[in-house]
Amino acid sequence: MQASPVVLCSALVTILAIVVYFYMGVRVGQMRVKHGVKAPAVTGHPEFDRALRVQMNTLEHLPVVFPLLWLATFYFAFFPMAAPALGLVWVAGRILYMDGYMRAPEKRELGFGISALAEVLLLILALIGIVMASATVA
Repeated sequence: MQASPVVLCSALVTILAIVVYFYMGVRVGQMRVKHGVKAPAVTGHPEFDRALRVQMNTLEHLPVVFPLLWLATFYFAFFPMAAPALGLVWVAGRILYMDGYMRAPEKRELGFGISALAEVLLLILALIGIVMASATVA
């Protein structure tokens, strides 16, 4: 089976998002060891708490962004590379969110805003694509 370039790009963005999420989990483990936060504790040193919040907040968004990415990939044909491009923007936003939050919680806003905007735009693309596809079915 041969995949289209847009599908391959969205697949790579999906893998990249998962790799970034795994890295966040590794950071939580590192902070656990560094600050002596024994499992099953989920609070402790502020640096550990921030690392855990970054990972958990990203986990909360993955079940939203992945379906939107793939729905936009399959249904929004007007500008096919828009979906994987927005997926990449989402990943970049999550990295900025992680970097900002780890420095100071109030510095997380830019990264959060970028990733939230990417999610909303993916939702819009998915909706437009689905509506356009359903118009051709009728």
